Amino acid sequence: MSTLQANQRLAAITAAGTSIWLDEIRRGLIGSGELRRLVEEDSLRGVTSNPTIFNRAILGSEDYDDQLVELALRGTLTRAIYQELVISDIQQACDVLREVYDATGRYDGYVSLEVDPDLAFDAARTMAQAREYSERVDRPNLMIKIPAPPRGCPRSRR
Repeated sequence: MSTLQANQRLAAITAAGTSIWLDEIRRGLIGSGELRRLVEEDSLRGVTSNPTIFNRAILGSEDYDDQLVELALRGTLTRAIYQELVISDIQQACDVLREVYDATGRYDGYVSLEVDPDLAFDAARTMAQAREYSERVDRPNLMIKIPAPPRGCPRSRR
């Protein structure tokens, strides 16, 4: 990477110890090379995702239409369709950020995937899905996010 091309302000923030993360993921961002450019030129160090982000990505572009139709015609259930679309994108994003993960000794370079929020009050099912996602994505730089709704978090005693 040429230092002339890098965003110097973002590089300075990164050098000061702050990791820049993108709160967005979509197939077009990955396939167009834009995600790689953000890593190389804008010091991007991670990508976060959640069901709302994927909802916007899937409904907001035609990038997913062919795979969506194919899975629906096979009779795939809605949740399984979502997971197929999402896992593919997460794997590709992890591959783009793998060099950051390796270069920083696993400090940065992660891509997050959130466990289904409707499982938030069922610890066993949450952990089962976290393990399933980890196995299906099969990338060391995957970060599993577990929603923690206020009702589900124990209060500390003073």
